[in-house]
This record gives sequence, structure tokens and C-alpha cells, in this order.
Amino acid sequence: MAFFDRQEETLDAEAVRTLQRVKLGGLLSVVRSSNDFYRERLADVRFNAGSDDMSVLPLLSRTEIEADQQGHPPYGTIHTFPIEKYNRFHQTSGTGGQPLRCLDTPRSWAWWKRCWSIVFKAGGLRDDDRLMFPFSFGPFVGFWSAFEAAADLGNLCLPAGGMTSAARLRYMLDNGVTVVCCTPTYAMHLAETAHEEGIDLAGSTVRMLIVAGEPGGNVAAVKSRIESAWGARVIDHVGMTEMGAWGFECAENPGGIHVIETEFIAEIIDPDSHQPLPDGQSGELVLTNLGRTGLPMIRYRTGDSAALTRGLCACGRWFARIEGGIAGRIDDMFLIRGNNVFPSAIEGILREFDEVAEFRLTVEDRDAMDELRIEIEPYADRTPEGLADRIARAVRDRLNFRPIVESVPSGTLPRFDLKAQRVRRGGSPS
Repeated sequence: MAFFDRQEETLDAEAVRTLQRVKLGGLLSVVRSSNDFYRERLADVRFNAGSDDMSVLPLLSRTEIEADQQGHPPYGTIHTFPIEKYNRFHQTSGTGGQPLRCLDTPRSWAWWKRCWSIVFKAGGLRDDDRLMFPFSFGPFVGFWSAFEAAADLGNLCLPAGGMTSAARLRYMLDNGVTVVCCTPTYAMHLAETAHEEGIDLAGSTVRMLIVAGEPGGNVAAVKSRIESAWGARVIDHVGMTEMGAWGFECAENPGGIHVIETEFIAEIIDPDSHQPLPDGQSGELVLTNLGRTGLPMIRYRTGDSAALTRGLCACGRWFARIEGGIAGRIDDMFLIRGNNVFPSAIEGILREFDEVAEFRLTVEDRDAMDELRIEIEPYADRTPEGLADRIARAVRDRLNFRPIVESVPSGTLPRFDLKAQRVRRGGSPS
């Protein structure tokens, strides 16, 4: 078993809760005195960090942060310290609304790296691993903190921005890379490119991929396809630009995501009533970051659908766990003929068909009832018989509705380096 901080990561459930409340008390003390946003927000709130239920504190939504930044441009009032104390800038992709501008002090950035170090060690990162980061290194936080955390751990880190996929593969092979950090979508696209270039990925030195940014890392069919193509293990990770690197899949017990509970408090609420839900019941994940004092997020509504389970894991941690990972964003869910459907559920079915290289989903309003159109792009060197009909039947059997499935020529659908945008509503990507 690998730990970054064995003393904290092996605390039992009660000790973890005690540590959380100590850290929360310290955080609240700072923000009540120095953070204009929270000073006003918590002015009339009486809360004892050692004993009170988290529901005493108000929930925080993304739209409130957007409004704060629009009302006090460019950074809002939610940053705890004077802007000259901050040295890192990142912003969200904007797919969920207006981009959020997120600043970090050196201390908060060190906390980011600490969280990533926990992710790395839990996944089985070794001292001799060489890591490649094939992403743009733009203002999206992406793998910035992962890159620097791995470098701090002493690993050789190879930036791979500004390259074509084929060039990245050659760069990876030339440098003997053993770990690749990317989105699940891009891992599959690199595998597709390797096939076109005649590169044997399974015979390369890569032994592990750490994927993030999409639910695919814990969708069984997606994970299986990546692992088969690469001949390497896939480890899932979850984080948010505005929240931090909060979740990881441990090597000893794959198929779920642990919350780093020594650095975050996790709750599940009913997204409509806002009432807390018990462990095991699905709802909206709410998180509080405990070490990012420069940009605190207290009871932040992530918009992600999840259910928490608890107990001692095979990895030796008592951290809460989300079985199967994040199901998807609540606002990404669509209703098809009376069935609530997450895009990840559709992808899980499509990735079971080896002929499918890429796909796109379009939700169409027909006769006052939504229909789902699935465009599938087969691999160029394959001519699958009846693929569209087989997929339609599989979706019907699994999800209780029959979609419209049509095949499109090879090279028709877009490819993505970062988060894929495969869902359109009425023809527009969402």
C-alpha cells in the first residue's frame, strides 16, 4: 500500500471527522475576518465547527460566484487576501456558464499539489515513473497541479502541449514514458491514432494512465477499452478548478472514487429540497475544501450526481467512497420517453462495441416528447454489419427506450484533447 501521508490517510472514520472539524474551524476563523464574500454571507450564522451539523452553513452555488465576479470584476470578493498575494491564475472552461476566474496563493497552490500527491501515491506512482501530460497548458487548470506535484515528488515530467497526437505518441515512445495523464476521451483518441500510425501501444513502456475531466474513467466499458488498447492500468481522478483535486481511485480497490476527506468535507443533498441524504442514496455532491484558504468553497454545490459509502477500504483508508465514480452532472441528465439518462450511461453501452471510434448524442424534441439521436462513427478499416441496429437494441434492452442510431463516415465527428462535448440539445453542443 502506498501513502503520501500515512499518518493522516490511515486515520479511522471518527478521527477523520475530528481532523475535518479542526481544519474547518481554522478556515472559518480566517474567512470571517478576512474574506469580504464570506464575512457578509456568514454574518448572521452561528456555527460551532466542533459540534454543529454542516447544514447550518448556507449552500454555495456556481451562479452566486459568477454574480460576485460580474459585480466586482474581474475576480470578485471571494478571494480571501489582497490580489497581490496571489501568484496562480486558472479559469473554468465555461461549459457550465460564465468562466470562473480562480486565483491561488503560494500556500493554496502547495495544498493543490499535496492533494495530487495523495492521488498519485494511491494510484501506485513509483519513484522511477516518467509522466507525460498531453494537454494545452492554457488557463484551464487541467493537469497543471499534477505536473508540479509529480515534479515535487521527484518524477521526470514531460510537457506535451502544442503537438499533434501522432507527434505526442512518438515523443512518448522516444522518452520511455510510463504514466500518461489525460482525459478518457483523449486516451481513446491516442489509441485510435496509434492504430492509424501502426504503433503498438500495448508493447510500449506505458504501464498506467491517470484520467480525469470526464466520468469515463469509472465507466466499465470505457476503462476496459483504454486498458486493452494501451496494455496498461487506468486510474480515475476527479477534481474541479474552483474546488481542488478532491477524489481518487486507489490501486487496491478499483471501480470507485475516494474523497480525500482529510482535505474536503463531502455531503449528499437532495438537489430540489436541499435536505441532506443518508449514505448510499444518490443525490447532489456538496463539497467544502479545507486547505485552500485563499479561495475557500464552503458547502459548494458541485452539480455532480453521486452516492457515498463508508467503511475500511482494502487500500487501508476510511475515506468515503463513490462506487462507480461520478455518474454525471445533474444538469447533463436528459429525459427520454420517461427515462432519466446520463450521457455516461449511453457511452458505457457504445464502448462495448469495438467498431465504434467516436459518437455524438443529440436530444431532439419530437411531438412533445424528447428523442435521442446517436451518431456513430466506425473505424475506417471496419465495415460493421448492422451496427446501428445492434446499438439501438442494446440501448433499448438496457435503458428501456429505443434511440435513433445512424452511422456517419469516418472522420466526420470531432475529436477532443480535453473534455469532450458530445451532447447536443436541439443541435447545439452542451
